[in-house]
Amino acid sequence: MFYYGLLIFSAVVASAILILLFFISAPYGRHHRKGWGYTISSKWGWVIMEFPAIVIFVVLFAISDRKAELVPIVLLVLWLAHYVQRDLIFPFFLRTNKRMPVLIMFFGLIFQTSNTYLQARWIYHFANSEAYSTSWLTDSRFIIGVIFFIIGYIINRHSDLVLRELRKPGEKPGYNIPFGGLFKFVSSPNYLGEIIIWIGWGIMVWNWAGLLFIFWTIANLLPRARSHHKWYLDEFPDYPKERKAIIPFLF
Repeated sequence: MFYYGLLIFSAVVASAILILLFFISAPYGRHHRKGWGYTISSKWGWVIMEFPAIVIFVVLFAISDRKAELVPIVLLVLWLAHYVQRDLIFPFFLRTNKRMPVLIMFFGLIFQTSNTYLQARWIYHFANSEAYSTSWLTDSRFIIGVIFFIIGYIINRHSDLVLRELRKPGEKPGYNIPFGGLFKFVSSPNYLGEIIIWIGWGIMVWNWAGLLFIFWTIANLLPRARSHHKWYLDEFPDYPKERKAIIPFLF
């Protein structure tokens, strides 16, 4: 009852967030602004709010009866491949002096805690014994999901690298127009890559929690990509007009 209650509540909140973020840009990064309370270093804000995604997933895996099964192990490895990089590597390569409101960090912490619980709890405790048996490795849904996950991961990592290389070590804080890779088509290919990652995850695990994660990712990143796109157009008169916000040729 608690699990499904949390699942439904999370879906309702995600729907509200999707609407809200089209009107209010979350105040961190380039959209940081005063009036949101006490702030923390963006680097440590990222580390703190993403950390539950690692800890909770590993703990629920460790205490389950499926920790010796191949598919649950593969899912653990894929999950950690993203979140170890996102939480313990990515923040320390940020070349920014921007700060993050503690309120935003707190909201992120709540999301990562509840979402990771929903994902791992189902895989390792609630799914029936046949759901993630070894035969799942040859199921078309698992194969397609892994392909999407890897493609999204590559797009996300390459886009982050392009953004990081825009500012050389020691260079004064500021923003430049990114070029290369999918930046030719959209302003936020890093967000596009992350959406593709979790679409792959949702297909791979084939449950309601995975579907909800896809919705949450879109609810958070689609409006933010739109805000980024508008920011680029406002800040740079020579910004490529043919680019879209996040979906090539469409949006």
